[in-house]
Amino acid sequence: MSVVPQTSEPLHAGFHGRCPRCGQGKLFNGWITLRESCDVCDLDYGFADSGDGPAVFITFFAGFIAVGAALWLEIAYQPSFWIHGLVSLPIILVTCLVPLRPLKGWLIARQFQMDATEVRNDDVSGGYQE
Repeated sequence: MSVVPQTSEPLHAGFHGRCPRCGQGKLFNGWITLRESCDVCDLDYGFADSGDGPAVFITFFAGFIAVGAALWLEIAYQPSFWIHGLVSLPIILVTCLVPLRPLKGWLIARQFQMDATEVRNDDVSGGYQE
């Protein structure tokens, strides 16, 4: 296994939306749309597939925060349902949208750091075959 020298800390760079190899180029076009390649070191981002990973982690986190806040609000003040909606909606939006970009960048940088690629059917040897 070869070791590729790093010019930046990939996880820190990914968390900040920068190229995991050079730490300078942009990782995203816009908010969460992945660029095709780094504009500084020409790293092809074709390897990157974060899939639903960021959304799953964020959903668990946001659900925990939103349900906790709703329970606290209900126990402490017993407001009507529209107050629950008025308070819960911003909490859910903030806890879902704010961490999405950093977490997606971090997971892509982790893929780069671990040299992870997608497994294809022809890559697998052995196992069940008819």
